[in-house]
Amino acid sequence: MVASSFIEETQISNGPMVVSHTMADAQSVAIGFFVDVGSRDENEGQAGIAHALEHMLFKGTQTLDVHALSERLDQLGGHANAFTFRERTCFHIHVLHEDWQEATQLLTEMFLQASLPEEEWLREREVIFSEMGMVEDTPDEWVYDQHMQALFAGQSIGQPTLGTKDVLKSLTHHDLKAYLEEHYRPPHLLIAAAGRVDHQALVDLLSSVSWAQAGKRKQRQKAVIHPGIQWLPRNLEQAQLVATYPGIKVTSDERPVAWLANQMLGGSMSSHLFREVREKRGLAYSIGSHLSTLSDTGVWSVSCGTDPALLAECLGVIKDTLDQFVSGISEDAVVRAKRQLEVQFRMGMDSVEGHMLYLGGRLDEKGLLTHAEWVERILAVSTDEISVWAAKKLAAKATWSICAPDHVLQSIEKLM
Repeated sequence: MVASSFIEETQISNGPMVVSHTMADAQSVAIGFFVDVGSRDENEGQAGIAHALEHMLFKGTQTLDVHALSERLDQLGGHANAFTFRERTCFHIHVLHEDWQEATQLLTEMFLQASLPEEEWLREREVIFSEMGMVEDTPDEWVYDQHMQALFAGQSIGQPTLGTKDVLKSLTHHDLKAYLEEHYRPPHLLIAAAGRVDHQALVDLLSSVSWAQAGKRKQRQKAVIHPGIQWLPRNLEQAQLVATYPGIKVTSDERPVAWLANQMLGGSMSSHLFREVREKRGLAYSIGSHLSTLSDTGVWSVSCGTDPALLAECLGVIKDTLDQFVSGISEDAVVRAKRQLEVQFRMGMDSVEGHMLYLGGRLDEKGLLTHAEWVERILAVSTDEISVWAAKKLAAKATWSICAPDHVLQSIEKLM
């Protein structure tokens, strides 16, 4: 067992790694089962299977049908949920501290004894199709999916996490079971808990389980970013645009610098993009920037929604702001951004669920820094470091996706 003032961790023999953070004064415990698999790990004939399993693990076990499982989860009085990303799947539950053992047992049973009944899959597949329809009807989400496919053209990493209807129609409960047993097992599995939980009791509980081992996963294809312009003609009330530059990978030592640069570019109300596009000119309600990190790459993106009639002006202001960003970084803005990030980290220390989700990062790194250690690193960043980092990233060719009615796109082609 490895212990520190922040976390305790134990590698169970022939089982998962267990990581916990005890918060003695908390009234609750959050538990997460993190799997090092996502849509990036699917081949063409599996597109959407990880997300499908996110749904299907809640559809019953060998001892509990879907209704009994739902009632047991509801009886705990907290909430259970799951998410699927490009490289990660997580099932998590948040309950009162006296119920954490039962909650952990339920999650374990869902993983190791999932029934995955065919009739439930046929029903849940229709639910996923409805989810796809919701994305189609949500312009910013739809455009971002299109953008990722252009950004990582021809690569599974760029495909929508929801997959495709054709693939989902071809999947059977046997396919789901095989994928579950191949990937959702140690050593691809990490179990994290935060709150009023006893680490040794958690380890003892999970050590009593017979853990089958996952199959050997194929090495992930190296991600390649494709710059260029993607025109997306579509009649929408709001034109949408996304611009992406190379970013950083999830374990990068440059994280504090990148966080600060992003905060000043489009991460706050005093950021350059928010001030220039929204406050000074009223060109958009939604404007901002964000960092997305992966195991071997990352991206730094700007996104905006605006009236199609204002798209040309908005695009010009965004491009000018990006061009002038580095020269406009001031000491005052750096101090303000550092304060904003410090507050976010320190306030995050109060969240049981936030701590649990943070512990899931142990799948990516050999060790985790405390929130206070991250604040120290953020405060130590110099203005010159931010300027140099941002200048290098923004000098690269970007990938643009612009969605608007066809006649609007034709009118702005010359601006690109």
